[in-house]
Amino acid sequence: MGKRSVIPFGPQHPVLPEPIHLDLVIEDEKVIEAVPSIGFVHRGLESLVEKKDFNEMTYVVERTCGICSFMHGMGYCESLEHIMNVEVPDRGKFLRTIWCELSRMHSHLLWLGLLADAFGFESLFYQCWRMREKILDIFELTTGGRCIFSVNKIGGVLKDIEPDMMRTILSVLDDMEKEILTIKKTFLEDYTVESRLKNIGVLTKQQAHDLGCVGPFGRASGLDIDMRKRGYAAYPYIDFEPITSDIGDSYARCYVRISELFQSIDIIRQASSKMPSGDISVPVKGNPEGEYFMRVEQPRGEAIYYVKANGTKFLDRMRVRTPTFANLPGMLETLKGADLADVPLLVLTIDPCISCTER
Repeated sequence: MGKRSVIPFGPQHPVLPEPIHLDLVIEDEKVIEAVPSIGFVHRGLESLVEKKDFNEMTYVVERTCGICSFMHGMGYCESLEHIMNVEVPDRGKFLRTIWCELSRMHSHLLWLGLLADAFGFESLFYQCWRMREKILDIFELTTGGRCIFSVNKIGGVLKDIEPDMMRTILSVLDDMEKEILTIKKTFLEDYTVESRLKNIGVLTKQQAHDLGCVGPFGRASGLDIDMRKRGYAAYPYIDFEPITSDIGDSYARCYVRISELFQSIDIIRQASSKMPSGDISVPVKGNPEGEYFMRVEQPRGEAIYYVKANGTKFLDRMRVRTPTFANLPGMLETLKGADLADVPLLVLTIDPCISCTER
């Protein structure tokens, strides 16, 4: 048995922009245990229900995270829509679905860029983020914002996507599909990349299940779980199946996320072709009373929104459980027995969002 040491990792680290701190117990160059400390960016967003009414909270919830902000707003709105028995028009549901999938592409391309940077492929990092800029341009075209969109409202959405605008979006996605094929070849077929990803941080299906892993992190270990199949927004009208892998290593997590980029493009095409005409929202009157528990599939996995209303304009409680929180135990499991040099890469494979987790 070698000498054991404790090495602090984070909250500032060159590879990881997220403020997560780990105390790594190492023996020689192997990690024996990782002890997390979180709480560096706690903002108390949930307690603002005491100061902001339930309509204003739509915009507060969206600021939980700058990457998956649209789905935070949508999950909150759908919770209240169920409480108030509000039926969103079909066109509003399809618009939400399109923006959801654009958010997924935005998030996955950002993650792929950070992964490329983690194993030293700087040009690949720029290529991924250059493509991500095209998604942000689409958001700016359709919502007016690039990270915070403020288009969700209780009862639907605030903005429509006109036919000419939709054709432009589909044309951009057609070009992007060809570019993603190029980076797919590098990520999944390059020998150097494979040496950094294959058989690194293996998490079995049983471990992923027992530890409650969600999203691409869980699906890469064989868990066939995707909240989109529960049928919120316009997903009941879309044909797709969750993308999984039975390998459970870092390579599998990369494969799942790249495959989901193509899947998102396909879902947007389906939504565009099936989207009906009509209203994008309905008026909502009165105050909510009751409680609801909503689950949506964020880019990182299942997010839970709990809302409890008392009949006034101020909610009793609003609670968010984010996918990163669910995936932290799985991440700690992958670190056990890993080389110290692989720690930044393994932390990245859950696609951590600490600002979401701590709110």
